Amino acid sequence: MTENLTLLAVHAHPDDEASSTGGILARYAKEGITTVLVTCTHGALGNSASGATPEDAEHDRQLVIDHRHAELVESCRLLGVTHLEELGYGDSGMEGWASNDDPDCFYQVPVDLGAARLLEVLERFRPQVVVTYDEFGFYGHPDHIQANRITQAAVAKAPWVQKLYYATITRSSMDAMAERMAQAGGEVPEFDPRMGTADAEIGAVIDCQDEVATKKAALMAHASQTEGSFFFQMPEEVFAQMFGTEVFVRALDRSGVSGLEDDLFAGLR
Repeated sequence: MTENLTLLAVHAHPDDEASSTGGILARYAKEGITTVLVTCTHGALGNSASGATPEDAEHDRQLVIDHRHAELVESCRLLGVTHLEELGYGDSGMEGWASNDDPDCFYQVPVDLGAARLLEVLERFRPQVVVTYDEFGFYGHPDHIQANRITQAAVAKAPWVQKLYYATITRSSMDAMAERMAQAGGEVPEFDPRMGTADAEIGAVIDCQDEVATKKAALMAHASQTEGSFFFQMPEEVFAQMFGTEVFVRALDRSGVSGLEDDLFAGLR
C-alpha cells in the first residue's frame, strides 16, 4: 500500500531538489507515494535569466525570485511533486559572502524559529520519510547547513517521522566521475575535499535509472542556474551512470530497519 506513505524533502534553493533528489522524487511519485518539497529560500542571489550575477548592476533580485519560482514550479511538474511548500527565507549566498551575515538571510534565522515553521509542514503532511542535506550542507553552502539544522530540530519533535536521510555522494563515485569526464574530454570539476561520504557510511542506495531522463529535464528546467553546468557536458551514458543512482546516509531510523537499503520506505510497507 502506498497511498498512506509520504516522502518530504527539505531543500535550500530552487534547483537543489533536482540535482540530489530528482530521482527519488520522480520514482516515488510514480509509485503513488505523496511527495512534498520544502524549499527554504527564494534563491534571490542566484543568476538572473540573462546570466547577470549578484555583483552585476543589472541583477534584479525580485526578477530573479520570480523567474526561479517559475523554474521551480516546472521542475516540480516534471518530477511529479505532489505539494510544493516555499518558506520564502532570504538567500544567504555562497559560503564566505558578506550576505551570510545579513540578519534577514536564512542562515541567520534562529534554528528554533525555522524548525517551528518546518514542523508546521511536517504536522500537515505527516511524512514517514524526510530527506535533507548532511551537517556540512553537502558542499558547505550556509543555506544547506541551515536546512540540515532546522530539519534535525523539527524531526526531533515529529515522532511520526520514521526515517531521516541525508542525500550525499560517495567519494569513490566522485573520483569515478572525474575520471570518466576526463576520458570523455569534458571539463573536470574541482570537488571540495570535505564533500562526499565514505562508502561504508551509506545507508541506502536507490536505483533511479528509469528516472534519469526526468531528472535531467528537471535540472534543465532551472536553466538560469544550470546552463553551462558540467552536468550537461557529460555524454548521455556517463550522465546516466553517475546520476541514475541516489545514495543516502540514514541519520535517524525509528523503524528498526538496519543494513544497506534499496528503498527509503523499507520496513514501512
